[in-house]
Amino acid sequence: MIDGIWWLVILFAVIAILWFIAKSRGVKTSKKSGNQSKKTTSNDALHKTSALLKQYFPDYNVARKVNHLLISKQGKKVAMITIDKKIAASQRRLGDVPVINYHRVPSRAQLTANLQEAE
Repeated sequence: MIDGIWWLVILFAVIAILWFIAKSRGVKTSKKSGNQSKKTTSNDALHKTSALLKQYFPDYNVARKVNHLLISKQGKKVAMITIDKKIAASQRRLGDVPVINYHRVPSRAQLTANLQEAE
């Protein structure tokens, strides 16, 4: 009878230790600064792209969302710009609006060509 209780105590101790290890690892991965730096990098690229559009294309209105920029001209949606390295750098359509994906901040020439294509 004592042997059965000791196995039960050891089993609960192992479960408790594994639970504490899992809990401590889960906290570290969710508060990791690597996840935040990826978000700020993406947001910095969108911010720079937005600044380029406002500087060189004043006739376009730029609405900044969390993961994309919505470009409109005279109330009509012209394009949506995203910056994501996981998706191929290309152009696709979402309804009537072309979605243009870049891997990094686009140049003025790229923006000019893609916005003319979008209209």
